[in-house]
Amino acid sequence: MTTSDKIWTAGLVIIGDEILSGRTQDKNIAQVASWLQVQGIRLAEVRVVPDVEDTIVEAVNALRADNDYLFTTGGIGPTHDDITVDAVAKALGVPVVINEEARALLTRYYEDKGGINEGRLRMARVPEGAELIPNRMSGAPGIRRGNVILMAGVPHIAAGMLDALTGKLEGGAPLITETVGCWIAESEVANLLIEVEHAHEGCQIGSYPFFREGKVGANFVLRSTEKDTLKSAVDSLCDGLATSGYDFTPGGI
Repeated sequence: MTTSDKIWTAGLVIIGDEILSGRTQDKNIAQVASWLQVQGIRLAEVRVVPDVEDTIVEAVNALRADNDYLFTTGGIGPTHDDITVDAVAKALGVPVVINEEARALLTRYYEDKGGINEGRLRMARVPEGAELIPNRMSGAPGIRRGNVILMAGVPHIAAGMLDALTGKLEGGAPLITETVGCWIAESEVANLLIEVEHAHEGCQIGSYPFFREGKVGANFVLRSTEKDTLKSAVDSLCDGLATSGYDFTPGGI
């Protein structure tokens, strides 16, 4: 497989008791997945884990072993339960150190906000050998060590960190998508979806059912890195739906 043919993937570990308890609704999965797609990288797996060091270590090691990149969100703040840096350092087998650039950034940021203190200085701790990801929203930077990237859990801060990484990760060709909608239960065309997908290597079909206006329907989202493959798959799906007597809507319903 050449570099251009390689399918680059990423894993994502969402860290935080507040997510698992339902007190906070995660918004990072969608924005990380969308951002990665533009970078030519596919989000392959997501795990949501509690603020437990050994559990974070296990998830980080599992997903970074299976993917080209590993992202985490959450747990890099100033409080005692922000243990992501410690857990990732343990997973990587390196010590935690104070990053002097991060210390300087935090010192400047908090100069007129009461100054630096022990809690705020925690946000300058990084796994040894890491580099910083700029954070325009607050003084605390994100962290990157090789293919492991640690970001804030607050969605708009994570979004800024992603923006700072745009174009800086090695990746493959971005996915392109087309949607076909149909007023039909997805189970009625399951075999057709399988046939079309199998006939078009490198194409994925996602089925997203809905219930509207008292009727059942589904949108079929076709994805590929190859424009010609995607067009052929869309044409085959539409032909199959028409042959079976189903009306369909290009672009989705």
